[in-house]
Amino acid sequence: MHHVDRTTPWEEIWQAMEQLVREGKILYAGSSNFSAVNIVQAQYEARIRNFLGLVCEQSLYNLRVRAVELELIPACKEFGLGLIPWSPLGSGLLGGILEKETRVRRDEAAIQSALKKHRSQIERYEDLCKSISEKPADVALAWLLKNPVVTAPIIGPRTMDQLKGSLRSLEIDLTDEIMQQLDDIWPGPGGHAPEAYAW
Repeated sequence: MHHVDRTTPWEEIWQAMEQLVREGKILYAGSSNFSAVNIVQAQYEARIRNFLGLVCEQSLYNLRVRAVELELIPACKEFGLGLIPWSPLGSGLLGGILEKETRVRRDEAAIQSALKKHRSQIERYEDLCKSISEKPADVALAWLLKNPVVTAPIIGPRTMDQLKGSLRSLEIDLTDEIMQQLDDIWPGPGGHAPEAYAW
């Protein structure tokens, strides 16, 4: 389900999904862009029906955009859902963009704006990657894979080198020290809710 349907009751959604499973058209149901409360509602209603419910959530998640750490990741962990991050390289900002900056098309206004806003962080990030002799894109993927809730980031390699780099991320061992440096450059929300903001 690409986005939560706020106008259809969960009983009706799960009835349709159960029918699709019975007909062999799907094996599992997953969600995309759900909030933690949507996942709780879905899983609660699925359990009432003795239905498996959701098995995965696909969300925006990367070093720069970490809001899902507040509530969504804890909900996924609690209900056993795998997290499948989309935009793991932050629209290219985490993929070594300073090296490629002259090739960024001028009409990519959103990327230009984000690059301008986060230049200092990107410079620190790319310097850290150089210091450990790894490519920024590979480090960004390795960081995601270090989270046990993450099943597989959605990647979009256009070349064999990009695919090999993505596979290289499976071999990168990010030490606690490097993880802390990454947190210093790209701070998350401060932990799970409500601890991150209540005390």
